[in-house]
Amino acid sequence: MAHSPESLLPTAEPISLIDQDGAAVENSDYSMPDDSTLLAGYGALVVGRRINDQAYALVRQGRLAVYPSSHGQEACQVAAALALGANDWLFPTYRDTVAVITRGVDPIGVMESFRGDWHCGYDPKQYKVATQSTPLATQLLHAVGVAHAATLRGEDTVAVALCGDGATSEGDFHEALNFAAVFKAPVVFLIQNNEYAISVPLAKQSAAPSLAHKGVGYGIPSHRVDGNDIAAMLAVVGEAIAQARAGGGPQLIEAHTYRMQAHTNADDATRYRTADEVAQWQERDPLSRAKTYLTDQGILDERSAAGFTAQADQIAAELRTALGAESSPDPDQLFKYVYEKPTSALIEQQAMLSDEIERESV
Repeated sequence: MAHSPESLLPTAEPISLIDQDGAAVENSDYSMPDDSTLLAGYGALVVGRRINDQAYALVRQGRLAVYPSSHGQEACQVAAALALGANDWLFPTYRDTVAVITRGVDPIGVMESFRGDWHCGYDPKQYKVATQSTPLATQLLHAVGVAHAATLRGEDTVAVALCGDGATSEGDFHEALNFAAVFKAPVVFLIQNNEYAISVPLAKQSAAPSLAHKGVGYGIPSHRVDGNDIAAMLAVVGEAIAQARAGGGPQLIEAHTYRMQAHTNADDATRYRTADEVAQWQERDPLSRAKTYLTDQGILDERSAAGFTAQADQIAAELRTALGAESSPDPDQLFKYVYEKPTSALIEQQAMLSDEIERESV
C-alpha cells in the first residue's frame, strides 16, 4: 500500500526533545527515551568525543595518515548505532568512526585504514558493519542490496545507511532511494546535514526546502531532527527502524548538525566559513546539552560521569600506544582478498612483488 502524500512530509522544524540549554522540549509525536537508554547514549557521546579529538591529535603527530573528524556530530552516529538490532546492518561513511565503534568494533581495528595499514581493520560480517569508504553515496546502494536480500530470504534485518549532505547530490543517492521505495526495502537513510560538502555550502547544492523533502518525491516517509539532540536522535531513528522492520518500507531522516573541525587534516576550513558561525554551533554542542539535562534530572551523577570519562581516556591511551608502534603489513594481503580464487594475472603480480621485495632485502 502506498503512503498518503501527507504522511511523507517532514515537520516544518527539526524534531527536538532537549533544547540547546539542556531543557526538555514537549513533543506530541515522540516520547523521551528511558533513563538507561539516555545514559548509554551519553556514555557513547563521551567516548566518541574523546576518540575524535585523540585521532585528530594523532594525525598532527604523524601517527595517522588522515582522519575525518565528526566532532559535533557524535549524537547522529551514536543514535544510529544504538538503535540497531542484533541482526541489523550499519553502512557508514568515512566520517562515521564513532558509529562504527559504538556498534562494538575495536577502535584500534577501525584506525588501521586511517593509518594506511589496511583497507579495513575489522570483519564486516562479524559486526554487521560495512567498511568505511571514501566514495560518496556508494554505501547507500550496498545498504539497499543487503536489506532487499534479507527481505527475499525472510530475515529480520534493517539496514541503516549514513551519508552527508554532499552525498545527496550524487546519482547513487537517487538510485538507492528509488529502488528501496519501489521494492519497499527495510532501509533507513540517515543524512547528516553538517552544512558543508567539504567547502561547498548547502545553499549551493540544493534548492529544496530541506534535504528531507528529497525523500517525498520517491514516496519515502521523511523526517527532520535536531542532530545535536541525542534524545531526539534516539527517538526518531528508533521509530524509523521500527517502521522499516514492520514492513513500512524505507525511511529518510535529515539530521541537522555541524562539523566543528575541518573536513580532514588536509582542509583549511577558515577559507569558507567564519569563526562566528562555528561559535554559534558550539552553543548547540550535543555533549554539553545532554550532560545538563541528565544532571538536572538526576540521571547522571558524578560517579557515573567519572566512569564514562575514565572509559574514554582508557580507549584514547590504547589508541596512542597501538598507533605509536611500528606496523608490519603483510604484502601478500594485497592479493589475498581480491578474488575468492586468485586469477593467473593476480598470481603473477604477487610473485613479481615478492621477488622485488626479496631482492631489495638482500
